Amino acid sequence: MVFSAMMPARVADVTESIRQAKQSKDFTGMSKLIFMIALGASAIATPVMAQTPGGGERGQFMQRDESRVEAQQRADTLFQLLDANKDGTVTRAEADQALAQFQAARGGESGGRGGGRMQRMIDEAFATSQSLTLQQFEAQALARFDAEDTNHDGTLTAAERQQARAQRQSGGQ
Repeated sequence: MVFSAMMPARVADVTESIRQAKQSKDFTGMSKLIFMIALGASAIATPVMAQTPGGGERGQFMQRDESRVEAQQRADTLFQLLDANKDGTVTRAEADQALAQFQAARGGESGGRGGGRMQRMIDEAFATSQSLTLQQFEAQALARFDAEDTNHDGTLTAAERQQARAQRQSGGQ
């Protein structure tokens, strides 16, 4: 059973929060940045809760299928959120700052719902350089997509994600 009907309510909640925050005197640029990062992270990494076909584990999180074009758009959106000074380059410092703000907005959780994944993504993205252009960031995202799209049909399925996750956890990648 897929709970995608929950998404409109979440969007309505976010919209209401924005409206209320704009009316507040203490809605600063930093608050906007934290909100945008959290919104972007949730839009990018929001898994749709689904039961595994064939009676698998209940409550297992799986993401919907994603095309290569959607992966590129997701990378572009994340890049724009991370590029705090809008100079066309994301630095390791900007990414670390965004992660810290995301974790603070989530109550200081570093490994909970998305925090650990975001840290791994940042570590991988900046493994060889302290800054990335949009083209470099996009190329990394598409290389990950292509590596996980095992049948090379241009669509990353939940099963392919699960397989890639299992390989990473077993030390295969």
